Amino acid sequence: MYLWLKLLHVFFTIMWFAGLFALPRLLVNLSQLTTGTVEYQRLLAMASKLMRYMTPMGILALLFGLLTVIVGHFWSGWAHSKITLGVVLLGYHFYSWRLLQDFREGRSAYSQRWYRIYSEVPIVMMALALYLAVFKPF
Repeated sequence: MYLWLKLLHVFFTIMWFAGLFALPRLLVNLSQLTTGTVEYQRLLAMASKLMRYMTPMGILALLFGLLTVIVGHFWSGWAHSKITLGVVLLGYHFYSWRLLQDFREGRSAYSQRWYRIYSEVPIVMMALALYLAVFKPF
């Protein structure tokens, strides 16, 4: 049972991260365009569809991750750290949704440079999560 839960956690995490990597890049591109143009509307539609796709993947990734910890009795420091990273990523996901809402309303509070830096956050989070999962440092 544990290995099936772990497999599902890894599977849905990969799918969620695909969205976490792609959506901020779409936001970078949106920040470069004028509101109302055809290209802006197309990218906005793509970003909205991606958000609808990645949200259930994130929920399932977190669910199976928690079940893996519970079934495997891994209530150690590294598991707490991975759960914390999952919560941070969930916050990142919802903040990305909020940024997408701003673009839907035709406004953006940040520069292209800010969105470029923002788009690198999931890479750092993934590196930390992989480190914790592989090395279990504490």
